[in-house]
Amino acid sequence: MLLQSSPLASEEPPPFELKGSLFTLTVLYLFKLDRVAIERHLTEKIKQAPGFFNNTPVVIDLEGLHESRDGVDFIALYELLKGCGMVPVGIRNGNPKLQAVARLAGLPLLPESRSTSPARKPEQRIAEPVSTRGLIVSHPVRSGQQIYAPNGDLIILGTVSAGAEIMADGHVHVYGLLRGRAQAGMKGDLEARIFCQGLEAELISIAGRYRVSEQIGSDDWGKAAQIHLADDRLIIDHLAR
Repeated sequence: MLLQSSPLASEEPPPFELKGSLFTLTVLYLFKLDRVAIERHLTEKIKQAPGFFNNTPVVIDLEGLHESRDGVDFIALYELLKGCGMVPVGIRNGNPKLQAVARLAGLPLLPESRSTSPARKPEQRIAEPVSTRGLIVSHPVRSGQQIYAPNGDLIILGTVSAGAEIMADGHVHVYGLLRGRAQAGMKGDLEARIFCQGLEAELISIAGRYRVSEQIGSDDWGKAAQIHLADDRLIIDHLAR
C-alpha cells in the first residue's frame, strides 16, 4: 500500500507577500525638546486644519536638535504626538547618542533623506533635475486614491476628489477641479508648480511648503490657478480660463 506524503511547506501557498510601496510621511523637524512649546504649536497647526493630521504618519528629524542637560524624553514626545492624533513611525538624522536614546524609547532609526531640511541655510538647497517624461491619468481621481509620478510631471485630465492625493517630483497639472491633496516637487524641486482649473484643495504643497484649505483665500477659492514658490512661500496666481 502506498502512503501519500504530506505536501511540503515550500509547496503551500505563502501566507503573505512583501512588496515595496509609497506612503506620504510628514516630517517633524525638531529644534528643541520643549514639551509645552511643541504642544502649543501643534495645537495651533491642528486648529488651522482640523482632522488633517489625524492618523498622519510622522518622522522625527533630529538634525537640528542638540541634547539638553536633562536629556531627551522621547517617550514623552511620542505620547504627545499620539495625543495630537499623529502616528510617530521613527526618527531620522541626529547624533549616535540621540539615536540610541530614541531607539530605547521604541522609535526606529530610518534612512537619512537626501532632501534638505529647514535646519540648513536656503542657499544650500539644490533642486534635483526633473525628467520631462510624465504620467498622464485620463480618468477622475476618486476619494482614497493616491497617484505618484516619480521623476516627472503628473497630468490629471479630470477632477481630483476630496480625500484623493496626487504627487509628482515635477509639476502637477489638473484639468478639472482640484479638491483633494496635491504635492509637487516631492524630491525638493523648488521650481515645481501646481496648475488646476478650479482650486478647492484640501492641501497644496511644493517641496514641503504647504497650505491647507483654511489658508486658501476666498478670492482664490474655485479659481483656475497656478501655485509656485517665491521667497520660500506658496504663491497663488490666477489663470485665464
